[in-house]
Amino acid sequence: QVQLVESGGGLVQPGGSLRLSCAASGSIFRIDTMGWYRQAPGKQRELVAGVTFGGSTNYADSVKGRFTISRDNAKNTVYLQMNSLKPEDTAVYFCNARVQDYNLYYRNYWGQGTQVTVSP
Repeated sequence: QVQLVESGGGLVQPGGSLRLSCAASGSIFRIDTMGWYRQAPGKQRELVAGVTFGGSTNYADSVKGRFTISRDNAKNTVYLQMNSLKPEDTAVYFCNARVQDYNLYYRNYWGQGTQVTVSP
């Protein structure tokens, strides 16, 4: 089994910054892609940003230029630096990881979610 533990959410004013972290632990041989998704009330969960093992990244158009995803492969940790936050960024943010176990099987895991609220 693999656990993803997120941290760093909270309340911030518009224009402010937050940094989310997500650490994976458990039966991990290698983590392929890691990413952040978010879900606002009444909306579907959407991809915010993703990063491959090699460091290639992709972003939702709505966060390009404001958010930066990075990862530390030695620590099995992914980060999301969020700058110039807007009220529409308010959502529960979920960490996702595609993990290869020691039997070389791949499985998708989710964190429990962390609330980000952008409000004056």
